[in-house]
Amino acid sequence: MDNKLRIGVIGVGQIGQVHLDNYKAIPEVEVVAISDRNETHAQRMAVRYGIPDSYADFRELLKRPDIQAVDVCLHNNLHMPVSVAALQAGKHVYCEKPMAGSYRDAESMFQTAKAAGLKLSIQLSTLFSPETKAAKFLIDQGLLGKLYHGRSVGFRRRGRPYVDGYGSPPFVQKHNSGGGAMYDVGVYQIASLLYLLGNPSVLRVSGKTYQETEMDAARRETSGYNVEELGLGFVRLAEGITLDIIEAWAIHLGGLDGSSLVGSKGGVRLEPFGFFQSLGDMDLDTTVDLKTYAWRSQVLRGESDLGSSPQQHWARALMGQVELLPTAELALNTMLISEAIYLSDKLGREVTADEVIQASISTAVAL
Repeated sequence: MDNKLRIGVIGVGQIGQVHLDNYKAIPEVEVVAISDRNETHAQRMAVRYGIPDSYADFRELLKRPDIQAVDVCLHNNLHMPVSVAALQAGKHVYCEKPMAGSYRDAESMFQTAKAAGLKLSIQLSTLFSPETKAAKFLIDQGLLGKLYHGRSVGFRRRGRPYVDGYGSPPFVQKHNSGGGAMYDVGVYQIASLLYLLGNPSVLRVSGKTYQETEMDAARRETSGYNVEELGLGFVRLAEGITLDIIEAWAIHLGGLDGSSLVGSKGGVRLEPFGFFQSLGDMDLDTTVDLKTYAWRSQVLRGESDLGSSPQQHWARALMGQVELLPTAELALNTMLISEAIYLSDKLGREVTADEVIQASISTAVAL
């Protein structure tokens, strides 16, 4: 037990329970305490997962000297104040996506971790998908050549939280969530593409958001729905790279092709996975057996540094076994792009990264 990584989880709702399930599969980790504002719920989850202690006030959890790291699973506008408090208490922090409710708050988290010399990681689960791993392999082999454009696509035909039948109202309330489709689904695709592109700097962004699809009248009334269901953007990145974005919670279409990335020698589509090249006059569309690729790469070259889940990678990085992926840097750049789309829509024009940084304000909920 003394050799285990001792973690506390703050927020044990639907997402927090997914994290707890992942930690159960990691022998080197022990979740020793959880916290939730609903004390009864926290106690119930402690019993279910065999966790020794539960707290209604997360500050009590942070006082524990035996806890080395915390996992923050709260609504977006609580990410910054709780994460900063944890970092200031000397804990490494793993936080759910998006990084925060605004770029300003995400930057506060990043700088606090940097100043404290502590690790900060953001839940970017698509970095660990077979599709992203396969695309990274092709890129590292030079098979795509010089990368120059990416397309970030997130599709739900009618999948808005609460108003379309699942989840709770805070997910669609700006004062809790900070944003809608861009923050909920956009972060996954945008961050993955930034990762594959080498996380180039954001220069300028043009964007538009919509909330046009009809919804149940009673749910609209009770939800307080005031975030976007569709976000669109065009991003100019450093080194001549561009990125176009369509992220939908609700749209009247039968589907959209998955995110993609193109280079001078080839291209890749993430879902369904495909690899595209030309060999002389012959155009090649290649499918890949991702399951066999993942199995063989593990058997022949050992387990990937990424591990089997974001939580496993995080734990292994804290124990010094692997280098932590730059999820905080990727999430911060993703926040910048998302907020730039919001600002561009508000102003009706393209905006620069510097404009977004200057205009960004904290959306954090007071504790």
